[in-house]
Amino acid sequence: MNRREETVPDIIALTAGEPAGIGPELLVMLASQAEAFPAQLVAVADPALLVIRARLLGLPLVVHELAPGDPLPPARNGELAVWPVPLAVPSEPGVIDARNGDHVLAMLDVAIAACQAGHASAMVTAPLSKAAVIEAGHAGFTGHTEYLRDVCGVEEVVMMLACPGLRVALATTHLPLREVADAITPEGLTRVMKILAKDLTRYFGCAAPRIAVCGLNPHAGEGGHLGHEEIEVISPTLDALRATGMQLDGPLPADTLFTPRHLEGVDAVLAMYHDQGLPVLKYAGFGEAANITLGLPIVRTSVDHGTALDLAGSGRADVGSLLQAVRVAIEMAAAARA
Repeated sequence: MNRREETVPDIIALTAGEPAGIGPELLVMLASQAEAFPAQLVAVADPALLVIRARLLGLPLVVHELAPGDPLPPARNGELAVWPVPLAVPSEPGVIDARNGDHVLAMLDVAIAACQAGHASAMVTAPLSKAAVIEAGHAGFTGHTEYLRDVCGVEEVVMMLACPGLRVALATTHLPLREVADAITPEGLTRVMKILAKDLTRYFGCAAPRIAVCGLNPHAGEGGHLGHEEIEVISPTLDALRATGMQLDGPLPADTLFTPRHLEGVDAVLAMYHDQGLPVLKYAGFGEAANITLGLPIVRTSVDHGTALDLAGSGRADVGSLLQAVRVAIEMAAAARA
């Protein structure tokens, strides 16, 4: 590690997400405590939108418009460095306009490029509207996770949410339920498990990670009476990975896996699909959880909630999950550097 790395704080790029949602005001709230972070925060957003939301919420905000790579001013509460990405049309809180769909993707592109170029140590994303991006002409868009995978040029990424005491990763992400079973393959599960184990070690200090794996079907298939995916796909894949030294429990029935006895000593749970694992995690730690994308060449975290259009502009949005996402991003960036 050189002297610059020891003395210069990490830079965390924060995308504002859907402009009609709570993302912009969450960034304004975060700016009010900028001095508390052991890193420098940079918003990737429309500066005028941030100022408008700050006025609406009655919060002070001074923005410093810069380009990626420019020196940043010292962190001060109520001030925020911004890498500008202009809106296509003005945005009204709570009212989505698909004409700003390209603006949302442009913010992501700026943050990704900054991380790849070394101008940012990590990126943290506020929630976006998938519908707005799709209606803007991006029919194949399914979410942040998949977009980051494609732009970064990697074959597979893993979506993991983490709150104090629990980490839940997903074997499949944003798929209709009827497509899930066909998407669970030995090759896909193997890639997901290897990424999960590797990044638990790399970013979270789990020297020999122990992972509990959910079955797909009720009662993990009940010996084939309630489905064959456990017998034909999941169990053989786990056996093959155990033979390489990985510590894996399962496949276990999801309705009992999330109990203290089964979670004791477990570093992460792998759920087979989105709504199998995430409702449990969000019940356990909603507002204190971070969404983490594993398997990328950059560090990316996000919030555990959506755009909350009904709260936009009201001042009632909770910044807790974004705070946690920033904290986790800072910890991951430090681990990656080490």
